[in-house]
Amino acid sequence: MGALNLSWETLIYRLPAIVLALTVHEYAHGRTAYHFGDPTAYEAGRLTFNPLAHLDPIGTLALIFLGFGWAKPVPVNPYNFQGNRVTKMMWVAGAGPLSNLLQALVMSILFSLLWHFGPTGNSALVVWLHNFLFYFIMINIVLAVFNLLPIPPLDGSKILAGLLPPSQMNIIFALERYGFIILIVMMWFGLLGNIITPLVFAVLRTMLRLVGLGFLT
Repeated sequence: MGALNLSWETLIYRLPAIVLALTVHEYAHGRTAYHFGDPTAYEAGRLTFNPLAHLDPIGTLALIFLGFGWAKPVPVNPYNFQGNRVTKMMWVAGAGPLSNLLQALVMSILFSLLWHFGPTGNSALVVWLHNFLFYFIMINIVLAVFNLLPIPPLDGSKILAGLLPPSQMNIIFALERYGFIILIVMMWFGLLGNIITPLVFAVLRTMLRLVGLGFLT
């Protein structure tokens, strides 16, 4: 998405938004896996809203400075799932991005209520709330779109693997060891931003129109 020009004023609303978005994303993965019978995340101390259990230093810095990033992956053992493991793994993978879209929708509703019925003026609190809510919406959409890319080890690759026949599913898993390199190369040549940016703004425009704030896009 490009480097961001940061200041202490922007950090005071961006950091809380990033921490909350990443924490809920990873918690959603772990809670869904636990629901399907896998206690791995619980035993690893990841079924918590404590951000220290989830944040990856490099991934968090990438979100701050580049506009997209990641948290520490939640450990999941699909062999503990009860029933169809492939389908349940797809649900576990999709739970993180879905949690981000739900967070963005809830905050869009709050943003609309604040815009139409909240206090007016340029007080520090009003400006902070507007900035925080808008950035929170944006960063959650970025996380959802980024993680839904079908590139290992992102969540989208696990969803794609579940949709493929077993022979092709193994290809996705084999690429996982090279996934981080693929992402770095795509980022270096600007391909990642070129893919993510139009998708992010398409989702943002749709969401803001749904809550009566389409004029902001």
